[in-house]
Amino acid sequence: MKDGIIRRAVKRVALAAYMTDLRITRAVQDKPLYRLCGSCNHCGACCETPMIPIWPKFFYFRTIRWLIKAWHRVVNGFEFLHDDRRLKIFVFRCTHWDPVAKRCDSYDSRPGMCRDYPRNLIYAANPEFIAACGYYAIDHNAAALERSLNELDLPPDTLAEVKAKLYVAQPAPK
Repeated sequence: MKDGIIRRAVKRVALAAYMTDLRITRAVQDKPLYRLCGSCNHCGACCETPMIPIWPKFFYFRTIRWLIKAWHRVVNGFEFLHDDRRLKIFVFRCTHWDPVAKRCDSYDSRPGMCRDYPRNLIYAANPEFIAACGYYAIDHNAAALERSLNELDLPPDTLAEVKAKLYVAQPAPK
């Protein structure tokens, strides 16, 4: 479902607002907690089922939930699948994603959240990348942490697990 001229125009305005907000937010917040490493392996997992975090206070208001879902359905072409009440996220299916060709049919007019993935994760305390994703996070102080961990008398499996949980080393393939 390619975007028409009106939808592209609305998405441009929304993108400008999103990017302005993102620049201001990142200018005033602390530096990211992690470095983004790896690269896109074109698995499409982030495109097939976009997940949108909802501010916890908004999550429980029925009207606001409806408005958020309606916006993403009408403007972004996302079909609501379910919500995760524990994490306060909405899970959608993107109608622009072609799973056979592994391409977005509206790549030029994709939303800001799609453009910012996975950079947005390096600001989180515990960045959780999609299992198939080629990106991963590394702590800014990884070298010092790794030296300290290597001095401990830990079994190799335990050491690898601790390094992965502390974002010191590239995670093992899943």
